[in-house]
Amino acid sequence: MQENMQRIHDYLFEIPRTGKMRVPARIYASEKMLKDILKDHAAEQAAHVAWLPGIVGYSYAMPDIHWGYGFPIGGVAAFDLDDGVISPGGVGYDINCGVRLLRTDLCLEDIKPKLQPLVDALFRAVPSGVGSTGPIKLSEKEEKRVLRQGAAWAVENGYGYGEDLDKIEENGVMASADPEFVSQHALERGRAQLGTLGSGNHFVEIGIVKEIFDEPAATAMGLHKNQVTITIHTGSRGLGHQVCEDTIRVMLRASQKYGIELPDRQLCCAPVKSDEGVQYLAAMASAVNFAFANRQMITHWVREAMMRALGIGVQALNMQVVYEVAHNIAKIETHVVDGVKRPLCVHRKGATRAFGPHHSEIPAAYREIGQPVLIPGDMGRYSYVLTGTERAMQETFGSACHGAGRLMSRTQALKTARGRALARELADRGIIARASSHETMAEELPEAYKDVAQVVDAVAGAGLAKKIAKLHPAGVIKG
Repeated sequence: MQENMQRIHDYLFEIPRTGKMRVPARIYASEKMLKDILKDHAAEQAAHVAWLPGIVGYSYAMPDIHWGYGFPIGGVAAFDLDDGVISPGGVGYDINCGVRLLRTDLCLEDIKPKLQPLVDALFRAVPSGVGSTGPIKLSEKEEKRVLRQGAAWAVENGYGYGEDLDKIEENGVMASADPEFVSQHALERGRAQLGTLGSGNHFVEIGIVKEIFDEPAATAMGLHKNQVTITIHTGSRGLGHQVCEDTIRVMLRASQKYGIELPDRQLCCAPVKSDEGVQYLAAMASAVNFAFANRQMITHWVREAMMRALGIGVQALNMQVVYEVAHNIAKIETHVVDGVKRPLCVHRKGATRAFGPHHSEIPAAYREIGQPVLIPGDMGRYSYVLTGTERAMQETFGSACHGAGRLMSRTQALKTARGRALARELADRGIIARASSHETMAEELPEAYKDVAQVVDAVAGAGLAKKIAKLHPAGVIKG
């Protein structure tokens, strides 16, 4: 793979079209990062995606690329609606695992004396861990309303405010959802999990704005130095996982039915407009809406916990949504290809939208600066806020990366963390951390991830997004 790779510029490398690839594959990364990327099979997976029927442009991989199911994590691909396909491996198991950034009127000095009890309060308020369940117990009828209405269901039921929805991708709901295509097993798995964090790399993080790179853009987002922020990272929980699991079985049969040749069974797929494709998109959108509602519920728990722990009211906290991005999602979007507007099915797996300025789907408050792009790092270093660019629209269907990307497997991380007091190590760096188990903390140790600064520099260097602000963690709860 490495011997065939061509350097396009300092942050872009291309795997030329060979064999049954329909288009080349492109990897956004620095040369230094590429060495780690080529250690696993992620680049090969990006090349395999290029086999799929109806793919348009290139098979893309973002700088946080690493091995995943079917598509690499960090993979982006767009498909023609008439000749192209939809693949659950191009979305992933944790459908609409996304990131919400909240800002407050607090500064570091306001929370520093109460940081430990504040983190403890958040840990109690937001159920976390494997199989975690929340205080909301839904009937099947009500759960299906959640799957149709997304974040709006939570607001209608008193969990947050209407203005929260204005700064969420899709305003927190995909209208194409149809819960009748979601299995009973998936519904059962999700029924008690609304408002829960889950496990693995999911987190709620108290951050501090440490650096501003673009003052006008930061001001438009209501961000300033020393400000307290909250980042929420979670998805559709067991419901989304089961939707993917159910669909893979269907798509394995569909690939044979429609005569689609696959280099890897995990790329199983169906034509976008086939019955199988339409039903998956409706079920996937239902899981997307569950995730939107889930993050809205967690926002409500976080607001309440912070006010209690700090002894302040709603106005003093003034917690508002900066933006929420979705990753692990496929959408029908219109993009310009060879000078012509075309509707495409864009898969973003471990990647997010990065629409440039003036796009009609960007909230009015951000239309001049571009869509906010949120790229969290590990729990020991820093995260970034960026904005999408016109170049991203031209090159990657308006896409950028979603995080740092793992360097170590969870097994490797557990071995590396053996005998270490990770919570103490983080506390020595001024970061208070809580997790549902020592194992979770060990799997998520900072060095298990790439340095997100390198990832962000690659994205910015390639012109896919523009750096706006840098956040440092002060407190974190992990699933």
